[in-house]
Amino acid sequence: MNDATAPILPCQRALFDLPDDVAYFNCAYMSPLMHRVVEAGQHGLARKARPWQIAPVDFFTESERARSLFARLIGAATDDVALVPAASYGTAVAAANLAPATGQHILVLEDQFPSNFYVWRDLAARSGARLRTIARPAEGDWTGAVLAAIDGDTALAALPNCHWSDGGLIDLERVGVALRQAGARLVLDLTQSLGAMPFDVGQVRPDFMVAATYKWLLGPYSMGFLYVAPDHHDGRPLEQNWIARAGSEDFRGLVSYTDTIQPGARRYDVGERANFALLPAVIAALEQIHDWGVPAIQRTLKETTATIATRAADLGLRTAAAEHRAGHFLGLGFPDGLPADLPDRLADANVHVSARGDSLRVTPHLYNNDNDIDRLFEVLATAVKSGSSG
Repeated sequence: MNDATAPILPCQRALFDLPDDVAYFNCAYMSPLMHRVVEAGQHGLARKARPWQIAPVDFFTESERARSLFARLIGAATDDVALVPAASYGTAVAAANLAPATGQHILVLEDQFPSNFYVWRDLAARSGARLRTIARPAEGDWTGAVLAAIDGDTALAALPNCHWSDGGLIDLERVGVALRQAGARLVLDLTQSLGAMPFDVGQVRPDFMVAATYKWLLGPYSMGFLYVAPDHHDGRPLEQNWIARAGSEDFRGLVSYTDTIQPGARRYDVGERANFALLPAVIAALEQIHDWGVPAIQRTLKETTATIATRAADLGLRTAAAEHRAGHFLGLGFPDGLPADLPDRLADANVHVSARGDSLRVTPHLYNNDNDIDRLFEVLATAVKSGSSG
């Protein structure tokens, strides 16, 4: 999982539909789609216009290809992966198959993303467990804060690899070890890191891990993947769909009802997983990520955010220490708070970022270039100057 020796990639802007006058630093909100991803999705949608050209085998081939590509991305077996429509679906699967005892606690981060919060609050209420929120550490050391919260009463921790608001980093390998020593479970939502940060299930050993595709996996909305550790392969799915049953490849025998499920995590697949428009797009995006290599993506983005952090410091803006944030994330803090009109001023200049809390979230990707960075700082410098003069 070390990206230190990976190559730095050249700018990949030509692969995306990004005009020269658009500086898009908002991949954590939603990634743009590459040309090849759009073309794959359009081809898939066009097939549905001629359904007589879709054979029964097509309900299985693309979903298995996507499953395999995702499994390889995280160092898992293909059987360990389910296709889901959203991160919330994946966390719901996890919650349906974990049973904390009365009085135990479920760990979440302060200001954690809602899809990885509400489900655990509900599970705590139903099970008699307690939801325990880990306060944001003043020094930015989320790993230390999580480790300090784990004790003999911990049932599970539901965590990201980096905080969605500013990229605050958690060392999941160390956390995984501590949870196993405490007899506790680990559920991960990696929507804000997978595809941009290396991750290996063999090193972290989560029970469940979900990631939506529309951010750092550079894919479409309404698709995602769920990793399920082998000791949960016999669990309870959220739904009873036909394609998850053994023998579903034989359309003539579908009403020969069976209680036998397809092997591995396929029991957790969402219904209508054979999405003829979106699956080809997901596959195209994953193939490109594999071509680049995630360690190379992370190292390249670290260089970009380091450049932005240095220039931000020259303006008196705060950023988290590099060791406490993900390399593809940057939160910019302002001495007197985030100017209320700054996001609009940036958008008016065709510079796109997100305001999250009191910081400006800047999340670049391989399509950003030096001109984008210059345009970002033209607006920031003006904002800082006007703020100081006022």
